[in-house]
Amino acid sequence: MGEEMKNSNNTQDVPETLDTHGGGGGGVTYYTLEDINAHNTSKDTWLVIHDKVYDVTSFLEEHPGGEEVLLEQAGADATESFEDVGHSIDAREILVQYCIGELHLDDRGKNTSKEVYVTSSGELSSWTTWMIPAIAALAVGLMYRYYTLEHKSS
Repeated sequence: MGEEMKNSNNTQDVPETLDTHGGGGGGVTYYTLEDINAHNTSKDTWLVIHDKVYDVTSFLEEHPGGEEVLLEQAGADATESFEDVGHSIDAREILVQYCIGELHLDDRGKNTSKEVYVTSSGELSSWTTWMIPAIAALAVGLMYRYYTLEHKSS
């Protein structure tokens, strides 16, 4: 499941032997996204948050937001969801005790489940941001004018 890596920037120093719980001499255990994806059930729940891997299986029932929230993110990178909720300092401190390793260096920064949409022109978006409200204001003004003229003539 996990790989023991030497503290080096050279990726050729990565041994081929797998060590699931870091039984080596206190080194960091690295897990690939493929390893983490296999842990996506209520009996075995792993998450990645800020490139650290957490086994939150025993925390599922204690999670204030319910276990469903964690299970939706199980086996994947939950960084964005974790930050979007705005977890407290206490929540971040609790998270530390569930850390079992780190995301493998080769898998960091991969965008696995999200598509990026890029607009082709900044002019188009700025043009529509003022034009739509202007048309709406004009329509409301014309309706008001029509309404006030109708009541004067009757």
